Amino acid sequence: MALAAVRDLREFHDPVSAEELEQFETDVLAGFVLARASAGLADGTIRGDVGHLEQMRA
Repeated sequence: MALAAVRDLREFHDPVSAEELEQFETDVLAGFVLARASAGLADGTIRGDVGHLEQMRA
């Protein structure tokens, strides 16, 4: 068994603004919806999944 050098994967960033956070959330949600749609799921199923995510976020 060999040893390997590793580094801390956590990077420290300045806090993001509310606008940046909103843009990130929008991008992530859009990617989620596109992935579900490309997998062939029905619109109603995707709508329900998005509703559940919004409930958890709130």
